[in-house]
Amino acid sequence: MITWRVERDNSRSAAPWWWPVGWLLAAVWAAAFPLVSELGTHRVWGVCAAVGYAGAAVAARLLPRPRAVRVSVTVALAGAVVLPLLLLVLTGQAQSEVDVIERSGRLLYERGTPYLDAPRRVEEYTPYLPGMALLGIPRALLGEHGWVARYFGDARVWCAAVFLACLVASRGVVRRPGDGAQVRGEDERFGTATAALIASPVVALPLCVSGVDLPLAGLCVLAVAFAVRGRPVAAGLVLAAACSLKWTAWPAIPVVVALLGCVWGARPALRCAGTAVAGTALLVLPCALLSPGPMVQQVLAFPTGRGELATPAASPLPGRLLAEQGAMGWAAAVTLLVCGAIGVGVSLVLRPPRDAVRAADRLALGLAIAFLLAPAGRFGYLALPVVLVVWARSVDTGAAPAGSWEASARQLTRLREP
Repeated sequence: MITWRVERDNSRSAAPWWWPVGWLLAAVWAAAFPLVSELGTHRVWGVCAAVGYAGAAVAARLLPRPRAVRVSVTVALAGAVVLPLLLLVLTGQAQSEVDVIERSGRLLYERGTPYLDAPRRVEEYTPYLPGMALLGIPRALLGEHGWVARYFGDARVWCAAVFLACLVASRGVVRRPGDGAQVRGEDERFGTATAALIASPVVALPLCVSGVDLPLAGLCVLAVAFAVRGRPVAAGLVLAAACSLKWTAWPAIPVVVALLGCVWGARPALRCAGTAVAGTALLVLPCALLSPGPMVQQVLAFPTGRGELATPAASPLPGRLLAEQGAMGWAAAVTLLVCGAIGVGVSLVLRPPRDAVRAADRLALGLAIAFLLAPAGRFGYLALPVVLVVWARSVDTGAAPAGSWEASARQLTRLREP
C-alpha cells in the first residue's frame, strides 16, 4: 500500500525542475531580441517565442508529470516555431540567406548554375555549393502569387522539411527489434527529446528566420545512423548530399568512415568513402565546370574573408577577432584552424568512435573548433554541433550490432575464456 501511494504521488507531481527553469531561461533569451536586435525577423520571433516559452514554463510547473512535459513542449513549439514561421513566411520576411537560396534555385533552373558571373553586392553572392540551390527551385516553379505559393515556395519550409525528415528517418534506421512496449517507450523518449530540441532557441530561431544550416545537420545525423547500422552505401549517399550543400559538411566524411572502420571493418569504410566522394563530385562538378571562377570566389574565398567583398558573418568569435588584426591575424586564425583539424584527425586514427554518441561528439567537436576559429563565422553555425550531441543521446543504439566486427571480436573473446 505504501509503495502504491508513492507511485501515485509521483505520477501527480510536477515535471522535473529543469523543465520550467529551462523554458523560463529561453523566454528571457527570446524576450531580449525585440529590445536589442536590429533585424525585424529576429524581433518577430522574439515576441512570439517569449510568450510560447513562458507558457511552456507555466505548464511544466503546474501540470501533473504525465502531461507536463508533453504539454510544455507542445506550447513551446507553437510559440517558438509554428506561429513565427507562419507569420514570417506569409508576410515575406526573411534573412538574406533565404533570398540567396531562392535566387540560386532560379538560376540553377534557368541557366544550369546557381552562381552569377559578376556579382556586385553581397546579396548577389551564393556562398553555398550547388546542392543548396535545389531547395530554392520550388520558388522558381511556384512563384509568389497567393499564400499557397508563398508558403510552399519558401526555402525555409524545405530546409525545415529536410531537417525533420532526416531526424525521423534516423530513428527508424537505429531502431532495434524488441517488444512493443520497449520500442514505444524508446520512440516516445526520442520524440520528446527531438521536439524539445526543435523548440529550443538553438534550432527554433534559425528554422524560422533562415533555416540554411538545418538540412546539413539533419543529413549528418542520418549518415551517422546509417554507419552505426552498417549500411555504408546509404551513409555515403547521405554524406554526398550533405557535402553538396556546404563545404563545412566535409569533416563528416572521415568521422563516419572511422566509425564504419572501427565497428564493421575496412571494406565497408572504403565503400562509404568512395560513395561519398563520387557522389559529391557528381553533384558539384557540373556547376564547377560551368562557373569555375565564380564558384571559387563565392564558395571558398568569400566565406573565409578573402573575397572581393567582406562577408556579413561578423560574430565576435576568436577566429573573426584574429582575422580583423590584418594579414598576420588571418594567417594565425587559419593556422589554428588547421591545427585543430589535424588534432581531430589524429584522434580518429588513434581512438576511432565505436558508437553514435562518440561519432557525433567527435564530429561536433571538430565542427565547433572550425566555427570558432574560422576567419568569418556566426554564432548560428554552432547549432549543428548542438543538434549532433543532443540527437546522439536521444537515440538508443545499444551495444555493437550483431554481425559487426566489434561484436564478432567480443564473441570470440568470450569463447576463448576458460
